[in-house]
Amino acid sequence: MPHRSRRRATLSALSILTVVLAATAGTSPDSGRTGHRGPAGEVATRADAAQPVWVFPSNSLTVADPDQRTGRRVALPSTDCSTVIACGLVRRLNQLDGFDLDPRLAIRFTDPVDPSEVAGLISIEREGGGWRTGVDRVVYNPLTLTVYAHPAEQLAPGTTYRLRLRSSPGTGPAEERFTTLSATDGLLDLRRQIDDGTAFRATGITRPGLRIDGVFPVSGTTVQFEADTIAAPGALGGPPVSVPQPMSGGTLVFGSFEAPSWLRQDVTIQQTPTGDAGPDPVAADRLPFVAVLPEGEAPAGGWPVAVFGHGFTESMTRVFLAAQENAQRGIATIATNAVGHGYGPESRWIIGTSDGESRTLPSLGRGVDQGDTDATITGAEGFSATGPAAAVSSRDALRQTAADIMTLVRSLRGTDVDGDRRADLSGHDVGYAGQSLGGMYGAMLTAADPAVARSALNVPGGPITEIARLAPSFELVTEQALEATGLPGDPAAMRQLVAEALPVVGQDPVVATAPRALLLADYLAGATWLARPGSPEAFAPLIRPERVLVQVALGDRSVPNSTSFSVVDAGALWSRTSLYRGDETPDEASNPHAFLLQTPRPAALQGLAQIAAFLDTGRVVDPDAAEEVWEVPIRDPAVLLSQREPAPAQQP
Repeated sequence: MPHRSRRRATLSALSILTVVLAATAGTSPDSGRTGHRGPAGEVATRADAAQPVWVFPSNSLTVADPDQRTGRRVALPSTDCSTVIACGLVRRLNQLDGFDLDPRLAIRFTDPVDPSEVAGLISIEREGGGWRTGVDRVVYNPLTLTVYAHPAEQLAPGTTYRLRLRSSPGTGPAEERFTTLSATDGLLDLRRQIDDGTAFRATGITRPGLRIDGVFPVSGTTVQFEADTIAAPGALGGPPVSVPQPMSGGTLVFGSFEAPSWLRQDVTIQQTPTGDAGPDPVAADRLPFVAVLPEGEAPAGGWPVAVFGHGFTESMTRVFLAAQENAQRGIATIATNAVGHGYGPESRWIIGTSDGESRTLPSLGRGVDQGDTDATITGAEGFSATGPAAAVSSRDALRQTAADIMTLVRSLRGTDVDGDRRADLSGHDVGYAGQSLGGMYGAMLTAADPAVARSALNVPGGPITEIARLAPSFELVTEQALEATGLPGDPAAMRQLVAEALPVVGQDPVVATAPRALLLADYLAGATWLARPGSPEAFAPLIRPERVLVQVALGDRSVPNSTSFSVVDAGALWSRTSLYRGDETPDEASNPHAFLLQTPRPAALQGLAQIAAFLDTGRVVDPDAAEEVWEVPIRDPAVLLSQREPAPAQQP
């Protein structure tokens, strides 16, 4: 029997704001200095110029570690153990082999400075030359005389950079070296273990494959889903819900497959040195699947297959909507549940057949009760780390989900679903289509697994900390996570303060004086750093443009456009990005985030048709031809950065 309950020490929610960077704020390797010696050729400074006395990040906050790919390991001072979360955060940051790919740079001065002037003097240069960038998202704290900023472009993983402050008449120079973490190494290790078979041998899986529980014609079949929402054996908690089935022909297949799991009870994956082969898997999990096959006889070798990745709080039930356009092009669509999704393990399908019979099949939900007071299992409970590990948030659930789909892809090969000894599902050139959260772990999957031939990513974004901070749809869970950090103050007020203290890309420098907002900004920077190995923008540079289609919805209130910008820009995928303009439709007032599955609306049918065409041919077509609802490709990426003002909260 699967575990139905886990205890946690603190409320996790999404656990997106539970990381401490503040431990470094008062402990600097440069404390007591009167400045840094700058490179030759700097502009002479006045005698009364403001001198930099502290710079972050710096490799002086690391130690040598030959077991890491970078040869070093983070060593932040771990003096703050006032809360379980803070203590756990510092310990986990100190397991990483470098700093963030989008670090929150900080330079503290002896005297007041002009943040705009200072920003123009900062550059980040790859050690050895050949690449440099400036800074953006500048914040100045006049109380501590500190300028904060982020690189104007995402940095490469496992790379050493020089952070330089050029001298000017009013400021002295500074220079520090820092090395970024090997952000993609962990998931790549899991894929290599799957490919060489060590993950299967370690967990007792003899051969990856699908187990078929039931096969039904679409015509004459009804499907209901009964969710296991009560954390007690045998108590499901609600009536069955009908699942929409827009197709009129084809075949439905229900079943399961075994997959190696690296995920521990607290929803974390063991952090091992990046120079090794990765952590050992801890178990073999039986995971559910449902597949929708096209009408007619499968071609030799089986139907081409696309995996569908569902969104946050959704489940594999959404595959019935996602499959309709694929089926018209002769593509079968298969889905499983992400970690923590699909409600509890006793969730089930109730299948009604044309002869009046009814069959009940397991749907093997992956949700768990994480020990809160309501004794229920919600739509995404079990997706985020808990207790002392809460700072990890959903990083490892995303990586495990990507690894699960890798196993699913390898389980397809030549599957015979109906016992006629002919392959119904092909395992060659498997495609992928993911919506929202499915676009996020789908980006990671596509980057890490060459077995996925093509991927369509609908409304992806990253990092998750920014999605939670900016999206009205996540206001409640953000405030819950803020409360869990133990920071002083009202969570709602703090959320507003930090919104004012953190500019988005392209915005003018901000002067921030609220100490709580700046402390929270440190939390966010640390949270993002820790979560980067499970964040889509870190993987985007590994995706070859011809393998991907990206769809973005202008004015998205659940995955804000600036976070989609981060993913697309990191991978230089603008030529493969289509923009859905809901503002050009009668639905302009609604949140366009979920447009893809709102069939039979035109936008949904157009978006699904574009995805199906891409999976079938590799071409990116304009789904509305000469109309203005779709821009293919997006004309001006900067429009995604103009969507800054928070809109009224609406359901995604």
